[in-house]
Amino acid sequence: MRQSQSRVVLALAAAASSLSTTTAFTTSQLLSTQHPTQNNNASPLFAQEASKSSQLLATKPIEKGSHDELMYTLGVNLARQLGDVRPLVENSEELTQLARGLLDSVVGKIDDEDQRDLLGRRGEELNKIIVERAKKIQQKIEKAGAAMLKEMSENPETATLESGVIIHPLEAGPDGYGKGVKPTAASTVKVHYHGTLPDGTVFDSSLGGDPVSFPLGGVIPGWREGLQHMCEGETAMLGIPSKLGYGEAGTPDGRIPGGAALFFKIQLLEVLSAGIGGGPKLYGADGEVMQKGGGGLLGADGKPLG
Repeated sequence: MRQSQSRVVLALAAAASSLSTTTAFTTSQLLSTQHPTQNNNASPLFAQEASKSSQLLATKPIEKGSHDELMYTLGVNLARQLGDVRPLVENSEELTQLARGLLDSVVGKIDDEDQRDLLGRRGEELNKIIVERAKKIQQKIEKAGAAMLKEMSENPETATLESGVIIHPLEAGPDGYGKGVKPTAASTVKVHYHGTLPDGTVFDSSLGGDPVSFPLGGVIPGWREGLQHMCEGETAMLGIPSKLGYGEAGTPDGRIPGGAALFFKIQLLEVLSAGIGGGPKLYGADGEVMQKGGGGLLGADGKPLG
């Protein structure tokens, strides 16, 4: 399986379960016969002892602040790196055998030689079934996104651009809807944003932090096109088809799976450069834009006239 293809597999699995993972092992790594950190001389005695102790610990309460909790946290951390694999199995029996394979490998019940033999015999077959199931998952994600975009487009308050990007104005700017400075493809903008997948999973957000500034030339096409139809100060919801987002590949970190439509709530705070329209701006000694009142002129006392 190609590296890029394997990234998509586990990313799709994570998305289908509505969970966001930080990182994920690729399927090629899972099926690799190379284990640089594997102990090639795993002790059978250790494996037996580990198997017995794991059965006992499964029901042992974990005390907060204890060493047991620390080791349990290590297990949780490793599981998060692997990602949620449940969408890749079809029933509880398959999930049980998957978990059994993980545990037996971790505790050394199956040594490196046996792992190599097993992967050599069944690896190709396993790759095939994983790809087939991943395709089904991606189809579900694409279907969910298409349904949400269709529902959004049927709202009379929305506008659907020729490309398929949907804009739902939520709050007007200081000059009213459709009035004020608009960014161009060459603009740099300052925004707040909140991005979700069709199931509501938040994959990125600036809310709760500082606004973000970036050139529109460096963002996904759906963002670039949508923001050019907003005016400074406006807030809108953007519905972006997958083809104008991250396409079939998704993002390398797995946060956005292939085929996913994206939904962003965006507040366009300021067009920092290359904007069009709007009236001239006057800046005070502090470099900030002066607010309206008295035409922006100052009296002898340094205060706005009006």
